[in-house]
Amino acid sequence: MLAKRERAIGSHVIELSPDDYSYELLSSTMEAENAGSWAKQGAYAAAWKYLIYVLVMKALARKGMRLTKGGGREIHRYIRDSHGAQQLGTLSLLVSYLKRLEAIKIGPIEAGLRTRELDRLYKLEEIQNLLPALRKVLDTQRVVVLVDELDRGWDSSEDAKAFVSGLFQACVSINALHRNLRVYISLRQELYDDIPALYEDAQKHRDLLERIHWSEESLLELIAKRIRHSAHEKGFDIDALERAGDRACWSAVFASPPPGSSRDGSFGYMVDRTLYRPRELIQFCSEALEQARGGASKLPVPYAAIERSEYGYSAERTKDIAAEYRSQYPGLLSVFEVFRSRPHTFERGELELLCLELACGDIPTHGTDSWLPSCYPNELIEILWRAGLLTAQPAQNGRYLGSHQVQHLNLAAVPRFRVHEMFHASLGIDDRP
Repeated sequence: MLAKRERAIGSHVIELSPDDYSYELLSSTMEAENAGSWAKQGAYAAAWKYLIYVLVMKALARKGMRLTKGGGREIHRYIRDSHGAQQLGTLSLLVSYLKRLEAIKIGPIEAGLRTRELDRLYKLEEIQNLLPALRKVLDTQRVVVLVDELDRGWDSSEDAKAFVSGLFQACVSINALHRNLRVYISLRQELYDDIPALYEDAQKHRDLLERIHWSEESLLELIAKRIRHSAHEKGFDIDALERAGDRACWSAVFASPPPGSSRDGSFGYMVDRTLYRPRELIQFCSEALEQARGGASKLPVPYAAIERSEYGYSAERTKDIAAEYRSQYPGLLSVFEVFRSRPHTFERGELELLCLELACGDIPTHGTDSWLPSCYPNELIEILWRAGLLTAQPAQNGRYLGSHQVQHLNLAAVPRFRVHEMFHASLGIDDRP
């Protein structure tokens, strides 16, 4: 949507997709940081700045800038001479600059020459003289660079962390060049928390960060907007839906549960089975619609169709959540499986004993040798709470809270835990009290 809006006002938009970076390739290509003691974050930051500036100049040069004044010809000449025939992909261009830095850092080069060469590369001497010309061009043209889905293929490696932290550092520097050049990065909270270099500098750049938190109310608003948009695309008269509130809009599509349900309506039932991520609620809704379509039902979708769709949704989400943590906690899915057919609620002592049995190997798991044996029970409880499997009840008779609802919670003082409802159907856990 950001790209669409920027293009609508005439901006040049550069979108970097997961195809443009590969953490596995970086880890296999680059030398380890302790091989020559080269600071990778600074190297990645310099490489990112070089890459993004070259991409920006390429985008502007494609618009016939050689015919313009005020620096356009200089930039066009550089792109033509240095990057015209050389059709390197985005990742290849980034890695080639990194390899130049690496060669000087760990290669057999005399100390004085090494310092001069590094200084030249870190200061982007190749394109530094073009930045004044770029500023002049940006006076009349706007360029937006969007970097999204950095979680795709995330492996929590040294290079992956340097890749993202270097990108963040480069973004701060590039955005200071001109008001008409903006780089936006989208990063999941779990990745942000996994890269110390990012939140160590959070105080310096707090005003540059926009945190997006979802609640039940904002998720309902999102789904209601999608319902109205879909109805409009299908040619329905949506005047009534436009006037109706979000709850009424939802009720027009999804039927309410039978009397006596513990939640107020089908929306409460479905949102309770999410980690407050929009894609999860959208997926659940889509599964329910498919179930209803198979039964040739009309709107609203019967509540029975929602119940029938829950197992498939739950199974997919259980696998997806485990896959998100495959780098930090390999084999996490087999730990989830240990909760199969067990009670949905645990007293603290019961849960600690179960976690101790897991860590000691009394309960077998697969692929967890690199991390599980070294986990204390309290550490494993926190891992499962952070991953979303467990919710915690901090106050007697209070509400169970997950990491998606509260960012910080003193888990050491929590007396009771519950398996999150999203996992119940997949793990064969009975919802009944």
